[in-house]
Amino acid sequence: MKDNAPDNTGEQAEAAEREAARQRLLAQAEADRVPVDDTTRAVPDRRWKRDR
Repeated sequence: MKDNAPDNTGEQAEAAEREAARQRLLAQAEADRVPVDDTTRAVPDRRWKRDR
């Protein structure tokens, strides 16, 4: 069973790193999130006036 101890420790470290990376990604995604109000607001398209 002592042979599994280093592997287990390495796996635990990798799992902790993956979880930390996951948390960083979630935090970044939340910071970059655009509120729904901003995405549904109508933006006037005035390009047609240039064609006149």
